[in-house]
Amino acid sequence: MTRILAVVNQKGGVGKTTTAVNMATALAAIGKKVLVVDLDPQGNASTGLGIPQSQRTKTSYQVLIGDVSLEDAAVKTAIPRLEIAPATIDLSGAEIELVTMEEREFQLKNALKDMPDRWDYVVIDCPPSLGLITINALTASHAVLIPLQCEFYALEGLSHLLKTIRRIQQHLNPDIAIHGVVLTMYDRRNKLTEQIEADVRSFLGADVYKTVIPRNVRISEAPSHGQPAIVYDLKCAGSQAYVKLAREMIARERQFLSAAKAA
Repeated sequence: MTRILAVVNQKGGVGKTTTAVNMATALAAIGKKVLVVDLDPQGNASTGLGIPQSQRTKTSYQVLIGDVSLEDAAVKTAIPRLEIAPATIDLSGAEIELVTMEEREFQLKNALKDMPDRWDYVVIDCPPSLGLITINALTASHAVLIPLQCEFYALEGLSHLLKTIRRIQQHLNPDIAIHGVVLTMYDRRNKLTEQIEADVRSFLGADVYKTVIPRNVRISEAPSHGQPAIVYDLKCAGSQAYVKLAREMIARERQFLSAAKAA
């Protein structure tokens, strides 16, 4: 069964796309066939995986409105076994178009139902909002990965996001689970960072990944070269943290899959 993971946070600049791209790359590196679905109109995941605008002729926008299948939209990246359904600014209009559609919350889920058994994982990079595009991603997904920047305002946003996920569970997708919360832009020199980590771990317990992602210049540089950080500079502290996070995520995946089989 293809596993569908949504990387979600309604706040921008928290490392959401960086996390989605590097997690997808790590899964491909261990032999999994992976599709990234870029649902952010900024198209940062597409840029970060080296897809130029000229190759974005069939996009996630066309998938959402039902004009193109995911199989047709998928573009190969330079990374073996990793493909992406790219995004362009056209996607910003999808919120308005979805409003008038029947089953508007299920457009992406229906597109994923129709895809062939081509990928082991679909990783969805969501936009920085909780509108209909993100709701489509949550409705279609088995689990949610939440990047959380280590700052005070991020905690308020997390509470709102968790309420939204609970509503999705109640009304649209009862099987969705929280895969984990990953703390990003972690600065050990900052006492506030440590306080936020303590608060989040106290509140969410085992739902928070043990691995934290530090502030790192090389992570910021990687997208400009059209590469995930773990390809651009594997040895830097940020990439090593993402490799460690990938191991932790894969271990959790085994637990999820074991639980699903038992059920």
